[in-house]
Order: sequence, then structure tokens, then C-alpha cells
Amino acid sequence: MQLQLTRKKKTGGVVGLEIEAGSIAATEMQGSNGSARVSASAIQPLEAGVFHEGEVLDPDRLADALKDLFSQHKLSKRVRLGVGNQNVVVRTVRLPAIEDPKEMDAAVRFQAQEQIPMPLDQAVLEHQVVGGVPAEEGAKPQVDVVVVAARREMVTSFVEPLRSSGLEPVGIDLSAFAMIRALADAGLPADVTEPGERPSEAVLYCNVGDVTNLAVARGRSCLFTRVSHAGLEPIAERLASARGLNAEHSAQWLAHVGVERPVEEIEGDPETVVAARAVLEEGVSALLDEMRLSLDYYGAQESALPVGKIVLGGPGSTIPGIAQRMEEGLGAPIQVARPAALAALGDETAARLTLSYGLALES
Repeated sequence: MQLQLTRKKKTGGVVGLEIEAGSIAATEMQGSNGSARVSASAIQPLEAGVFHEGEVLDPDRLADALKDLFSQHKLSKRVRLGVGNQNVVVRTVRLPAIEDPKEMDAAVRFQAQEQIPMPLDQAVLEHQVVGGVPAEEGAKPQVDVVVVAARREMVTSFVEPLRSSGLEPVGIDLSAFAMIRALADAGLPADVTEPGERPSEAVLYCNVGDVTNLAVARGRSCLFTRVSHAGLEPIAERLASARGLNAEHSAQWLAHVGVERPVEEIEGDPETVVAARAVLEEGVSALLDEMRLSLDYYGAQESALPVGKIVLGGPGSTIPGIAQRMEEGLGAPIQVARPAALAALGDETAARLTLSYGLALES
């Protein structure tokens, strides 16, 4: 499911584009879904103050950075962009099964008026059926529909820098949906072997980047998603402020210190090591709270399936000890995963490119 901007073209490469506060990740795919392959990828640093908490702050500097990235790496100009911020709302609603697409659209909009906390005339609205409920005696069958609403003004703030940098946006997608596509094979249980077979349990996917994308999915169908600011950006900002570091050095210290080894065994300035460990501990605690809250909220939904597995990805998953700390905090096994198509790359690179890879895949 995508928030389409222009008509899809079937030829040429497509670049999945994912922007964070400190960098831009791009992955180019060539071919159709059955034979798609990664043809190029790139990660470029992004100056401070251009992007924050999933939103564009300086469109001109973002456009300049995109021009440099695509020029240097000779990437296709056709892009699918990922978004994940507080101006996107996702809800799952249960509706009567309606065969006529126009009638279903009308029913979705009617329900969205009550459940989406934004004026619909100011939003881009898309929906997708993700499941159904058999008809009981005397009642009509029902379907579960995921509804996505994004503020039009926010979408425009992304599209304008793309177009001014000479790129052709062929679609905008939720970063959470891209995460599911990229890591779905890791989330499928071993007993699901047939194409299209639907597992009986759901999977919680978690991509820890500057912000954290959380999504509950059954197979490749998203049942619930939310974006949390409990990600790497606020952790790095706190360390940078405490120790007078720039954003890049702060991120390097977090990766170096981790939450695994005793601080006495870690090389480097002792005060910075202690400060890095303190902000990481605080950040992991906040992330665990967000994950528990999300699981509780999802579990209260009428259509909720039991969550049997947690799949962890993104740059935060490369920090030493974070997966084990999350396992202990949640009391559930966690699998750190990377897309198989990125296996030839280094772990940190593959982790950063995961969402852009998922965006480049056809939905």
C-alpha cells in the first residue's frame, strides 16, 4: 500500500530513499519482483538542522544533499520515499465486506472521520484489506482494513525537495511497511512454506533508527504500526550536549560503548564512556516502554492476533548488547535481522539500508 503520487512506470530502476537526521540511505533495484536485484546503494551524511524527528526542516539543503548523492553514485532518478512521523496516522477498522470498490472507499472515509485525528480534506488517505471475519448466523461477513492518513502539507514538504533536485517521486510509502517487506522472511515461522500461506501468529517488527518504527504484521500484512521518538537521535543529542561532541562523534561513541561490557573494560575517555553508557541505558529503557505500550495497545484491538516473535533491525540493532537487553526487558526472544539481498555488505551498512531496500521493493 502506497500513497501514490504519479503513475507507476514498469521500466528502469527504482531507488528506495530513506532520510534520517544524520544521513540519507538509498537502494536501487532493477527488474520485477520475481527477479528484482539490488543494483546500487549509497549512504550519505546529512548536515545537522536539515531533518528532525522524521520531518523536513530545511528543504533547500535537503535538495542539495540529494543532488550530490544521486550525482555521485549515478542512481536512477525514480524514487520511492519512506515517511514515518507524527503526521501519519494508521488505524485498523472492521467493516462489512463490500465488493464494490467505490462503496468500500466511501465506507472507509466515513469510518476515518471518526478515528483519524486530522481533517480528511487536509490528508492523503489510503487503505488496504488485511484480513476477514467469517459470517456468523444471521450476519454479514466482515473485513479488517488498515487505513493510512498523512497530512498533505507534510507530504508536500518531502516531495518539493525531491522534485527541485531533479528526482521523480513515483510513490511515498510508510517506512514501517518497507520494514515489513524487507524483513518479512525473518518473521515467517518455519512451518509456513507455501506462498500466500498465512501464519496464525503475528510478529512485532522494530527498526531502531533516529526514530523507531514499530509494526505488528501477519505475514506481509501490517496490522498495527506507530512511530516513536524513542530512537537514536535523542540519545545521541543528549550525549553530544553532555560532552560537547558533534552528531557524528556522538553516534560513534554510542556504537563503541554499547550496553554489553562493563564500562571499566572499554577504551577511551572514561567520562565520555560513562556518559555514553548512561544515555544508552536511559534510551533503551524508553524504547522498552514504547514497545510495551504498543503491544498493549495492539493487543486490546478486536482483531488482534497473539505476537509470537520480535524482529529487530536498523542502526540501533548494531549497538553491542542492545538486543539482549531488550530480550531481558520484554521477556521475549528477539531476532536481529538483515535483508538477505544485503548480505554481502557490512552489518552496519546493511542495517542502515534496510528501510531503503524495503522501499525499493514493489508493494
